[in-house]
Amino acid sequence: MKGRLGSQRLFIALFTLAAVLAAGLVAPAFAAPTYRWKLAQTWGSGFPIFGDAVIKMADMVKEMSNGEMEIRIDSANKHKSAFGILDMVKMGQYEMGHSASYYWKGKDPNALLFTTMPFGMIAPEQYAWFYYGGGMELMKKVYDQHGVYSFPGGNTGNQMGGWFRKEINTLDDLKGLKMRIPGFAGEVLSKLGVVVTNIAPGELYTALDRGTIDALEWVGPSLDMNMGFQKIAPYYYTGWHEPATELQFLVNQKKFDALPPHLQKILTVAMELAAYDMYARSYHESAVNWASIEKDYPNVKVRTFPKEIIAAMKQANKELVEESCASNAIFKEVHDSQAAYMKKVRKWTEISDYAYLKDNLED
Repeated sequence: MKGRLGSQRLFIALFTLAAVLAAGLVAPAFAAPTYRWKLAQTWGSGFPIFGDAVIKMADMVKEMSNGEMEIRIDSANKHKSAFGILDMVKMGQYEMGHSASYYWKGKDPNALLFTTMPFGMIAPEQYAWFYYGGGMELMKKVYDQHGVYSFPGGNTGNQMGGWFRKEINTLDDLKGLKMRIPGFAGEVLSKLGVVVTNIAPGELYTALDRGTIDALEWVGPSLDMNMGFQKIAPYYYTGWHEPATELQFLVNQKKFDALPPHLQKILTVAMELAAYDMYARSYHESAVNWASIEKDYPNVKVRTFPKEIIAAMKQANKELVEESCASNAIFKEVHDSQAAYMKKVRKWTEISDYAYLKDNLED
């Protein structure tokens, strides 16, 4: 399913680009940049996969526009506001940004729904919802209030449940545990007694090493191993909270609307291709790193949360979702759309990918 959906979207994007080229909207030689934009990202300088997706997008824009448009990338090392991307793009300090929308749940809780939700859709299902199930329209409705356009910016796939210094066997083991975990999942664990915090990516290892936190979740094998968390917290738990973590490209609406139509199309196509490339690379890097985990990291103890804890997480998530829906009409509209779509698409996932994997895993 992943391959079919990804190939279809890639074909559409490439077809669009071909149409732009065929229409003669791209000049035959590089010209001096007419549009010089700046992009602020949550990630530090040289950050792999996430940062690489942004570089790929900017390179494609420059190439496809034959130098008419250039995008300068400022990392968190420079702008010093890893979680302030929305505000900087909204205010026009930067024309663009790259981040994850659950980082500003305190400013707009409706935005976090477009990253991922605990026990929600997996990546192919979520992409189908974005592009064919009304997700893009709902995301525009939410971000219109900020004067910003939001586009899918790359998916990590199903994330791991995190690194823990000690093994988690019962619900009592969660009480008082200090953990870095963002988004709605943080609300869920807080309800179960975890002391939840959010820490910028560049500060995670130091926080874990110094005991500021007892546990953290980041992404998965694609990025976690290079961060070195396994040196401090050997228990590595499987995921429940971020089954399809979608990053976002944010674009200031006034700046985007002022672009010529051909540059709007080029920028849109570049963002879409970069996002899908990031998803494919994330999957690849996770597979490569997981294949060598026993050899390269023999002290890592892979665990799955006990059924008692999963059940408690699901119940807490259900209660929090109901509370949010009751108090926030837009949250309810987006959540109901996701829930209805997942109910429909999951039937196909079960009879296709799940049935295939289950039958083969039993061999």
